[in-house]
Amino acid sequence: MNTQPPLWQRQLAEAFSSVAELCRHLQLDPASLPLLPHCKEFPLRVPRGFADCMATGDPADPLLRQVLPLQDELAHYPGYSHDPVGDLNAAAAAGVIHKYRGRVLLICTGACAINCRYCFRRHFPYAEQQLSKPKLQQALAYISARPEIEEVILSGGDPLLLNDDKLKALLDAVAGIPHVRRIRLHSRIPVVLPARVTPELLDTLSNLPQAVVLVLHANHANELSADVARACNGLKQRNVTLLNQSVLLKGVNDDCQSLLRLNERLFSIGVLPYYLHCLDRAAGVGHFEVPAQRALALMQCLQEQLPGYLVPKLVKEQAGAAHKIRLA
Repeated sequence: MNTQPPLWQRQLAEAFSSVAELCRHLQLDPASLPLLPHCKEFPLRVPRGFADCMATGDPADPLLRQVLPLQDELAHYPGYSHDPVGDLNAAAAAGVIHKYRGRVLLICTGACAINCRYCFRRHFPYAEQQLSKPKLQQALAYISARPEIEEVILSGGDPLLLNDDKLKALLDAVAGIPHVRRIRLHSRIPVVLPARVTPELLDTLSNLPQAVVLVLHANHANELSADVARACNGLKQRNVTLLNQSVLLKGVNDDCQSLLRLNERLFSIGVLPYYLHCLDRAAGVGHFEVPAQRALALMQCLQEQLPGYLVPKLVKEQAGAAHKIRLA
């Protein structure tokens, strides 16, 4: 009997957690980089398959910039905070964020397969808010008591880091609420750890009675490898709707050609662009911000060169607002 963990779990265990080791892999000299002295509170974590999509010897590689802890994170920017989008004020119950009409978000786990340096939840109190068994029952009771909730969003952290049994149990529990019409998952894992898209996962998603939407998170075309394309194809074949949300990031994708390539590549693997987010102003991420006028100019470029269905909505999230704010 094979007791070895699944491939994706082995790959996760082998992810880079040392800046020095990642730099050796990329043939970079750590001494030449303005690295953060320590990052224990928000450590480096990069799956090796994602690192293999980076260019060796290039400290400005757009994928590396997303994960490398730099001294820039110590700079203070006015208006940046530990809860930039008002998650905690919208916490309706432990593990439940209820911001918008008709849908709620469940904090399934605090863990991610990759730690993105621009993360808006890098300071989130996961120990208090993520779902445990007792909290899950409270969350399900909250949703069950509100027939206006038609969509449940699984988020985190990353919900696909739950093992198959836990994820299936959670999805089945949500699917058992009669007024829930759609189940949405927000996950970066098909992009950074595509081996997680296993036959078991595909079976679980395709057997749900509700429509299933998976919102990926890719910021640059170089992230979308052949393995990612295969994972997306498997999901598409099981009638999972695939969308992508990106974050506009200085030094990563703040030029028209990068965004054009990203959206064309997404469509080629069966994913529709959904949102292009302006940076959420979490403390420590200000060096990634792209000015609003630059963002609008980039959108103008996309609208001039792409069909409408390949142009994402440029949005920002505002704490307390009834919906995302669209920039036009």
